[in-house]
Amino acid sequence: MNKFNQSYSYLCHLDMENRSLKKRIKYTSLYFFIRFLIFASNVLPRKVWLFFCGWLGKIAYVVSPKPRERVIYHLSLAFGNEKSPREILALSRHVFVMLGKNAGDILRSLKVRDLSDLNKFLVTHGLENYERAFAKGKGVMFLTSHLGAFDLQITNMALRGLNPNIVGTALKDERLNELLWQYRNAYGAVAIERGKESVRLFKVLKSGGSIAILIDQDTKVKSRFVDFFGMKAATPIGATVLALRTGAAVVPTYIYLDQDGMQHMHILPEIPLVITGDDEMDLIVNTQKFTNFTEQIVREHPEQWVWMHERWKTRPGEEIA
Repeated sequence: MNKFNQSYSYLCHLDMENRSLKKRIKYTSLYFFIRFLIFASNVLPRKVWLFFCGWLGKIAYVVSPKPRERVIYHLSLAFGNEKSPREILALSRHVFVMLGKNAGDILRSLKVRDLSDLNKFLVTHGLENYERAFAKGKGVMFLTSHLGAFDLQITNMALRGLNPNIVGTALKDERLNELLWQYRNAYGAVAIERGKESVRLFKVLKSGGSIAILIDQDTKVKSRFVDFFGMKAATPIGATVLALRTGAAVVPTYIYLDQDGMQHMHILPEIPLVITGDDEMDLIVNTQKFTNFTEQIVREHPEQWVWMHERWKTRPGEEIA
């Protein structure tokens, strides 16, 4: 029995080492591929570059069966009563193409030097909505989502002197995470890992500053279930808590690549908070309002949202309360 246990333990150890090696190879390959793409992104004209990135998206659709299956499955959940199987399949292909193109614009923006450079391919709508919210003096919370080239919004805000604190989830690979953090910290923005430095976020808003936060993914943070495409989805409540405790203006934003070849960032009017005095009710009602905004823009641009994310993975009773 002892020999059996020793053999079993040894085999388990070899299996773990093999998996670890595969992960290192995977992330190392991905890191150097992204470094190559960053270099190539400004060598080619933007129109040619985006065509190439869209082609890479098509390749990814073919060679990535698990993400492809998740996209088709989630699109079927969301639009099964509105679109035919053929339409859903076509939309799933388009999702990968647009993911490639939007990622291409994010990579290309690493060489942006000033606002005039950014304005060559990004149009900003509704800046007056931010100015109106900022004038209240209680801070501004930009509520956005993983739609389109969403990180370009941070570049846009930072180059306009808004110095947003961006809350995001750290990547698993340190080198890739460092690239992401360098990008988000450029031009005066401040990247903050989700779940950390909560006190800092309160101070930023209390001093009249701005933060940007995304709540459209199922992550291991404090959550409540609200409706998203008619299904219960565990949704982070950090944005709601911050807004209720600070009185900050919640200003929704989104960005998408339009048919005119330009990125369009929209800054919408403030979402009024519902305050009833019932803390739990206020959490759920306002988180639902924020999620309604997300669903609305995803419905408008379904080809540019991250459908490979398992948005409905957590089941009732599994969420972090």
